Amino acid sequence: MEKRGGPPSPSPKSTEKSGKDSRSGDANGATTPKGDKEKGVNVQVILRCRPLSDEETKSNTPVVISCNERRREVAATQVIANKQIDRTFAFDKVFGPSSKQKDLFEQSISPIVHEVLEGYNCTIFAYGQTGTGKTYTMEGGGTRKAKSGELPTDAGVIPRSVRQIFDILEAQCAEYSMKVTFLELYNEEITDLLAPEEPRFPVLPVSEDKSKKPIALMEDGKGGVFVRGLEEEVVYSAGEIYKILDKGSAKRRTAETLLNKQSSRSHSIFSITIHIKELTHESEEMIKIGKLNLVDLAGSENISRSGARDGRAREAGEINKSLLTLGRVINALVEHSGHVPYRDSKLTRLLRDSLGGKTKTCIIATISPSVYCLEETLSTLDYAHRAKNIRNKPEVNQKMMKSAVIKDLYSEIDRLKQEVFAAREKNGIYIPRERYLQEEAEKKAMTEKIEKLGADLEARDKQLVELKELYDAQKLLSAELGGKLEKTQKDLEGTRNALHDLEQKYNEAQSTIKEKEYVIYNLQSSVTSRLCI
Repeated sequence: MEKRGGPPSPSPKSTEKSGKDSRSGDANGATTPKGDKEKGVNVQVILRCRPLSDEETKSNTPVVISCNERRREVAATQVIANKQIDRTFAFDKVFGPSSKQKDLFEQSISPIVHEVLEGYNCTIFAYGQTGTGKTYTMEGGGTRKAKSGELPTDAGVIPRSVRQIFDILEAQCAEYSMKVTFLELYNEEITDLLAPEEPRFPVLPVSEDKSKKPIALMEDGKGGVFVRGLEEEVVYSAGEIYKILDKGSAKRRTAETLLNKQSSRSHSIFSITIHIKELTHESEEMIKIGKLNLVDLAGSENISRSGARDGRAREAGEINKSLLTLGRVINALVEHSGHVPYRDSKLTRLLRDSLGGKTKTCIIATISPSVYCLEETLSTLDYAHRAKNIRNKPEVNQKMMKSAVIKDLYSEIDRLKQEVFAAREKNGIYIPRERYLQEEAEKKAMTEKIEKLGADLEARDKQLVELKELYDAQKLLSAELGGKLEKTQKDLEGTRNALHDLEQKYNEAQSTIKEKEYVIYNLQSSVTSRLCI
């Protein structure tokens, strides 16, 4: 654990002053009451609308989106059957076309960075249609630092978060260490963007990029996942992180479409893990750990409008498929469904703890004001509005004793030494490249099979639960019907007895009537005979 020097500078502070936004436990820095901690806190959703592009302005493209930043509302105007329909959506924060990068960061993201330094895991990710400014919001306009050493005005969330982290730590004169990872998810394959490039083999096609070697996603046995073999780089300054960002971003898969000149064709996750040394009252050294995940999702797109063909169309299909799974996960969480389909996509598996887990999450939804993008914009607004109802249960990471951390590091060093020794002495296991690739393919197929079986098992468990619920309901219904049948039988028996009594009374009445008729007949006969005399 080392202390990084440098002149202290004031840490950026949030400019948000509205009391209405002091929701318990939200990313605006409000405190969380004890009762709300058990219930969790809602995912914070920010809406940002980009301005019209130069081409859209020249062609006088109609604007159908209006943003009210003060009321935190977005209104979309839609014409259906010659009738104008206005739909309004409310969010935690709204930033219109004229908003600046600095405003978005200071009002919404800066408090989240403070939470990371307090020992929380936090995730910020951008979602929206291709060409709405996700990468611009997350990374900026392309330049990390201005000539004066300050951040440029178009710097995005990632470089500003990095700068704020170092500013705060240096101002506190804290002892800390920091490491970063950078991965890409492309066509359901995870690639380490920081892995050293391997030399190409002459027999391989020139167009085949072997510098991007897919790596596996593993279960950690605690309900979470980790990426096996992911390269971790220790950093000591903001400048080093900017270089790493440039290095990793250059490897990301991008392509030109009709909607965007440089469209991201993959999802990327840039993670910063910070270890900060603290002293307890007993002067015992403890390590506080915070993690910030910065996610730039690939844009959803309408293939016919984006002009994607062949390989690009397949890429777009995979992107839309993973985002659709993300939408299903959000729906399941909002509706409190018993089964949440995290396993249906590697993206949702990676974001599992950020959606309904123990991480503080902020979603930045980006939209276009153009009438030609209205369908995709409404889809993004619906998606983001639903996501507001997701509740996470953030927990501060457990602090570790410095001696335990050092022990773990020594164990890791010993393991790496053994691997290096085995490689140097050539007493390890060596196999032909073809066999290695074959075994890797078989292992990947086996992993996918295991995941499928796991998903099938979850589905069967869910089906079993449903059948048990159905059985219990049928059993309860049968008991109710049995009770009704018994009551009906008793009523029927009572009715039979009453009918028997009525029948006896009827017979008695008939006998009485006949007797009366006989007496009346005799009397009439007697009267008649007397009259004749």
